[in-house]
Amino acid sequence: MDRVRTALTIAGSDSGGGAGIQADLKTFAALGVFGTSALTAITAQNTLGVTAVHEIPPEIVAAQIDAVLTDIGADAVKTGMISSSEIIRVVAAKVREHGISTLVVDPVMVATSGDRLLREDAVEALRTDLLPLATVATPNLPEAAVLIGREVSSLEGMREAARAIVDLGVRSVVVKGGHLDGDAVDVFYDGSTFTELPARRIATTSTHGTGCTLASAIAALLARGEPLDSAISNAKVYVTAAIERAYPIGQGHGPIHHFHRWW
Repeated sequence: MDRVRTALTIAGSDSGGGAGIQADLKTFAALGVFGTSALTAITAQNTLGVTAVHEIPPEIVAAQIDAVLTDIGADAVKTGMISSSEIIRVVAAKVREHGISTLVVDPVMVATSGDRLLREDAVEALRTDLLPLATVATPNLPEAAVLIGREVSSLEGMREAARAIVDLGVRSVVVKGGHLDGDAVDVFYDGSTFTELPARRIATTSTHGTGCTLASAIAALLARGEPLDSAISNAKVYVTAAIERAYPIGQGHGPIHHFHRWW
């Protein structure tokens, strides 16, 4: 590379360090990208669950994005937890204003612990304001079900969901199949072709932050100039290894090992 590439994450903070902004910045660093952040919320959270959420005022979210993009810039932007329609609309406006062309949207709705992280009224804003700006969206099965308004419970259902989500205006989508039994098979759809991304299921409770990490890994690899299909497949390999080599932290769903290549 001729310079250090940069990536911006717009997401919530996880005080337990396993997901959210913390997971994103660890992933960016592990994959050789300088990471910046704009906080949308502060959560009181650990491996057992979320006990409190404080949303950042929309104008402060906007100011953080402006501060980063007018100085450091971003070769890719990743969004995670954006809990309200007001903040979603502000983020979408800033993406358009700054001409962001590489955007990974992780439509975070529920934490690994089961705690809800997205208000009901924000779902429509996510569909209409933010998703149409995305290079790729990365919903899991419950998130895909909310976006399309019906249950997703099979590989064929994942394909149907992928088509429906692209019909919302997203350029491409990765529907994550980790909630199904058997191997963890994700489905990538670029609007014309389906690609299955299989990985063996790992028996572990260290799965906190997997969704955040996959999306931020895709963003980091896109920032480094990888083609979209390659960025997605390599991000999946990175996350699978991070799950496999995770060490025990906490009493619940522990984090994955973002720096598994270096320890």
